[in-house]
Amino acid sequence: MENLNQRAEQLVLLRKELHKYPEVSGKEVETAKKITSFLEKNPADEVITNIGETGIIAIYNGEKPGKTVLFRCELDALPIEEINTFEHRSLTNGVSHKCGHDGHMAILCGLATELYHHKPQTGRVILLFQPAEEDGSGAQKVFSDTKFAAFQPDYVFALHNLPGYPKNQIIVKNGTFTCAVNSIIIKLDGITAHAGEPEKGINPALAIASIITQFNAFIQADISKENYCLITPIYTKMGKKAYGVSAGAGEIHFTVRSDSNARMRTIETTLEHIAHAVADQYRLECNIKWTQSFQANENHETAVSIIKKAVTENQFKLLEKDSPFTWGEDFGLFTQHYPGAMFGLGSGIDTPALHNPDYDFPDDIITTGVSIFHHISKQITNAH
Repeated sequence: MENLNQRAEQLVLLRKELHKYPEVSGKEVETAKKITSFLEKNPADEVITNIGETGIIAIYNGEKPGKTVLFRCELDALPIEEINTFEHRSLTNGVSHKCGHDGHMAILCGLATELYHHKPQTGRVILLFQPAEEDGSGAQKVFSDTKFAAFQPDYVFALHNLPGYPKNQIIVKNGTFTCAVNSIIIKLDGITAHAGEPEKGINPALAIASIITQFNAFIQADISKENYCLITPIYTKMGKKAYGVSAGAGEIHFTVRSDSNARMRTIETTLEHIAHAVADQYRLECNIKWTQSFQANENHETAVSIIKKAVTENQFKLLEKDSPFTWGEDFGLFTQHYPGAMFGLGSGIDTPALHNPDYDFPDDIITTGVSIFHHISKQITNAH
């Protein structure tokens, strides 16, 4: 049997291999193959492929019936050109692992090796390698898959590496850990006219200005206070570059953030009402679509206490955060349906920020992630 150091070396090699060959959301076919071939060396009791299109589930059964715990990581990379020059840099133009999902996969594969060498006593442990987190569609694809319907975990857990925090520090929070995020597309249709006779058409310019102004009034950008709401203008277009023509159509996109799923529903309704009211005022037809929706990760108190116990018993450093992170993470769909929690794993004070072109996941935090996940699983499946 190989020792822990050899297993750690294998995880680093896997992480670098995954980093070299990144794939964007929904296209993670080769990434999934690399994961399944790694799992073959640490066989699970059952492996299910093509979950939510490209996802994988590996199940490690206990010796007796008991609770089920699910751990999740992400398969996808980002459409970002890497500027790093190290040997394991991305070999795919315009695509790279800039969120550390390569590292998250290595951690879950490390958990697989531990579960293979140390079988759970009771219940079962499910490892979910989820596709398409970056565009917010992956969790929903997994949920909608009939192959997933058979699993009803008692607990769900995930982690995310966090640049700007000391390496190996564990960051926890009760309640909302990451924000609810949703993006709105508002299309406004009027009538073109001669630019010298704009009154004979219906131009959307004033409506777009009014929507921006009214949305702006709803912003409460301080995450530490109640009713956090951030509305960021993302994109707008109107008319054509035809200087004799008064514009007859336009559209505007915003990304909206809230610190709770319930409040996000209220904000969505309010913004839709404003857009329709403004369109009516200016005699425009209004069509609204929402895209790239992320549920807030609302951490369960018991799940957080299980993480904290794992941190204490492994003698890692713990930080209890006061306010949520403002980014979205689609694991929130899992914490809406099952008791669970997402936590942070510090990836270095000086590590470039997530989504930066020079970011790279630090390999020396892989074993910390594995240790925490394994300790959490033992608390649930070795509990009598």
